[in-house]
Amino acid sequence: MRWDELMDRAGGVGEFCGGTAELASVDVPHEDQVLLCSVCRSDAPPAAHWRCLEGAAWSQEPSVQIAVWRKLGDIDEMWARDTREAMMMEPDVMARAKADALVVEHFDSYGMRLDHGDTVVLVKDLPVKGAGFTAKRGTAVRNISLDPDNAAHIEGKVEGQRIVILTEFVKRK
Repeated sequence: MRWDELMDRAGGVGEFCGGTAELASVDVPHEDQVLLCSVCRSDAPPAAHWRCLEGAAWSQEPSVQIAVWRKLGDIDEMWARDTREAMMMEPDVMARAKADALVVEHFDSYGMRLDHGDTVVLVKDLPVKGAGFTAKRGTAVRNISLDPDNAAHIEGKVEGQRIVILTEFVKRK
């Protein structure tokens, strides 16, 4: 895409954060390009800066949607996972976004597939490190979140604490 077309599409601002500092075109692999500011392109922007992706996720531009979806997958924060899972894209756009991304599937101790929002039951007493309690066998953990990078990890609340649980110790309810 030509520079002037990209600037027109983006309205002269970065397509992630709306910043205007040192804008540059960045290739989205197997797609088009997005316009990003110098902070979004830097190696280590402040962690709070990436919260801009929550708004950028609503872009109508497929190449921006794909770039945001992929970037959210690189951020190990609950808000990023929630934003990524809530993104609404056309099926063909989602397929293109996943084309280069490894999709991790989670399975419980009985081989049943786990999905975001499922309820699971602990099949073993689990001492919770740093919290000073043991999550008892039979405890239901509702509305779980899946770790997009690790098929062996899920997250959920037990006794008001958000904890990471190994999938080998849960059964889908």
